[in-house]
Amino acid sequence: GRIGKIRKVLDKNGHQDIQLLSYAVKYASNFYGPFRDAAENTPQHGDRKSYQMNYKNSLEAMREAETDINEGADALIIKPAMSYLDIIYRIKSKYSIPVIAYNVSGEYSMAYSAVDKNWIDKQVIFDILTSIKRAGANAIITYHAIEIAEYLNEN
Repeated sequence: GRIGKIRKVLDKNGHQDIQLLSYAVKYASNFYGPFRDAAENTPQHGDRKSYQMNYKNSLEAMREAETDINEGADALIIKPAMSYLDIIYRIKSKYSIPVIAYNVSGEYSMAYSAVDKNWIDKQVIFDILTSIKRAGANAIITYHAIEIAEYLNEN
């Protein structure tokens, strides 16, 4: 009900044009590790799985997305991106709402490390980001942004 409550308060106060970005589709994933380590943000007790989705469950993502859309969400974030291309595709196919894929720190670190060790070519970054876009993402939040910007400026 969070999106609905926020939407009501905004509308009541004359802010109908402010868009709401829903963070409804966030899976419990080991791909968050590098960010948590860097930010020293590891849970002190238990874990975050109580409010993050089980990675085996795709129906919950569809329900959460639909609930937030019905409450007034203008766009949805799906996080992480690479392991959930099917979810990006399913939501984008069913709803006419912008989908933003979050290519998280573990996904970045995995590619960066392999490139750094010359195990794979740097072009793999484009493979990854293109697959996310091809799945239906309207936008991608990624740690690769600087590398992509530099590449685009050079070419």
